[in-house]
Amino acid sequence: MSDTPSSKTLLIELFTEELPPKALKKLGDAFARSIFDELAKLGFVARDGDCHPFASPRRLAVTIPAVLAVQPEQQIERRGPAVASGYKDGSPTPALAGFARSCGVEIAALEQGSDGKQDVFIFRSTKAGETLASVLSGLIEAALKKLPAPKMMRWGDRDGQFIRPVHGLVALHGADVVPAKVLHLESGRVSQGHRFLSQGAVEFGHADDYAKKMYEEGKVVASFAARHELVVDRLKAAAAKLNATIAADDALFDEVTALVEWPVVLEAGFEAEFLKVPQECLILTMQQNQKYFPLLDQAGKLMNRFLLVSNLEAADPSHIITGNERVLRARLSDAQFFYAQDQKKKLESRVEGLRSVVYHNKIGTQYERVERLVKLAGEIGPALGAQRADCERAAKLAKADLVSDMVGEFPELQGTMGRYYAQIDGENAAVFEAIEQHYRPRFAGDALPEGPVAQAVALADKLEAIVGIYGIGLIPTGDKDPFALRRAALGVLRQLLVLPLDLKSLLTATAAAFPNGVIKDGTVAGVQGFMLDRLKNFLAADYPAADIDAVLALNPERFDDVVKRLDAVAAFKALPESAALAAANKRIRNILKKVDTALPALSPALFDSEAEKALFAAFEAVAPQAEAALARQDFTGALTTLAALKTPVDTFFDGVMVMADDLAVRGNRLALLAALAGLMNRVAELSQLAD
Repeated sequence: MSDTPSSKTLLIELFTEELPPKALKKLGDAFARSIFDELAKLGFVARDGDCHPFASPRRLAVTIPAVLAVQPEQQIERRGPAVASGYKDGSPTPALAGFARSCGVEIAALEQGSDGKQDVFIFRSTKAGETLASVLSGLIEAALKKLPAPKMMRWGDRDGQFIRPVHGLVALHGADVVPAKVLHLESGRVSQGHRFLSQGAVEFGHADDYAKKMYEEGKVVASFAARHELVVDRLKAAAAKLNATIAADDALFDEVTALVEWPVVLEAGFEAEFLKVPQECLILTMQQNQKYFPLLDQAGKLMNRFLLVSNLEAADPSHIITGNERVLRARLSDAQFFYAQDQKKKLESRVEGLRSVVYHNKIGTQYERVERLVKLAGEIGPALGAQRADCERAAKLAKADLVSDMVGEFPELQGTMGRYYAQIDGENAAVFEAIEQHYRPRFAGDALPEGPVAQAVALADKLEAIVGIYGIGLIPTGDKDPFALRRAALGVLRQLLVLPLDLKSLLTATAAAFPNGVIKDGTVAGVQGFMLDRLKNFLAADYPAADIDAVLALNPERFDDVVKRLDAVAAFKALPESAALAAANKRIRNILKKVDTALPALSPALFDSEAEKALFAAFEAVAPQAEAALARQDFTGALTTLAALKTPVDTFFDGVMVMADDLAVRGNRLALLAALAGLMNRVAELSQLAD
């Protein structure tokens, strides 16, 4: 941008040693935002302006357009004591004299004005704006202290602290260096480029030149976002040449972006014999240990080619490629060895090893936990159409891979390796698939377990964890949930939204699986409430809170039709009659709450007004239609039929005194309202929808 006499671009850069890659993007954004916000607060820059963050392995920087060299004049106003109490016997009170003294003026210089309640003494003055140079050092220091830094450190003989040693400070306002001192460093206009590719120091003539100079002379793509785009585009282009797709998540792209300043994508490979090892092991080794990008063929199978992002550009990159291949070969050999060693023992033989793995000192070992899972899965499975023996077998083997060499090296593979070893041992498909899938869903959006055996073991696993941990008093509070009970609860609820199972019965069975005295009394009720709260939070992403409350107010034992009911409520609310019917239902509920005696059987012979006769006739016409719709779980149809009741309900309340003097007539009218409420609230408690 071009400078104006009043404003110029501001550049601030800290040149550091290698910053933590997993935190780099957050650090860069936070540093830039903090500098900008403080400048805006002080009036140096428009609050609706923008800033451009930069973050690479060895630098944090920001450029902010249109920053003033001098802060605008500050209008100061201070309010003092009330005018009425400012003088006593013609002399200023100590309060008034002290106020004038604190403002640095004589009492005569004070003004009088209202504070909205009374007249008070007021001090007004205009303060000249501060210069950018006078505030910048403190502003940068404050921004550094606010950073979401993993750990701080000291270096050399200095007392300054930062995440990594800082070796340079650039502060430019347009073409001018802004004098500043941060962490014992004086500001200047010179920085360092790429450790190996740069031709030397990079000097900035103007703040607007930062990104271009760093790229052309420093061989550094300083913007994290621009570098990320380069990394992704170049990796995808390289994969496309091989007709392959990349096996990587966003976290790996971010981390690699944070490790390089000049990204160069290279293709490498490994021996095909390693593909005999389960591909999940190889992929995890490449991603986690080496930050490589595995490649999958069109069938989703791992290829023996991979991509890496180098921080070096070489005319002949063969030595970089062979070096990385050599390092990976050693890693893959370890995985190959672990896989071969694990197969020397049957998966079932590893179950005994769980006796020495403590799950929780108040609950017992993993072996004791497996015994509970076997019992629970055996009870849940048949209700889903699974064979009890398959459920018990899968539950028995579900945790056995925890004591395998491969899972010991890569804990993320628990379940996955159990599946492979069970399949090798000849277990049936329902069993070995359940071993892997019983951890699902592992995270939000993850797939649910498929098939009744996997569903039963997955429910048993999560329910046992929730009831056990909650039952010993480790209840999640605030943002503290060390045993991830909220995630486990959501995993159970997502399954129950599609399975015909009763939550309370499941919780009761789970609690019964623990030895007497292990979990506290009231755990089942506590966990049920905890899970209902989680259900409401989960559904709130797609449905209004009032609709959710209306459906759950019926205290459903099962949740597999909750979504259908919510959709039906949404359709009902779209009807023009819905608001009046919801209000009428609320009125009926309030009337019936006051009745403390049993209601008589409804008798049409006792109707003595046309309005109640018409309402009863409408009720008799609608009820069979609603019941038929409910029988086929057509909840929308059931609620839609209620629209026909609006006019007779309105007429009834307009012309009929429910609490008639004649007790028989009164009881009959109350019985009619009770029947009406019973029909109207079969899908949801409609009174919850009333304003």
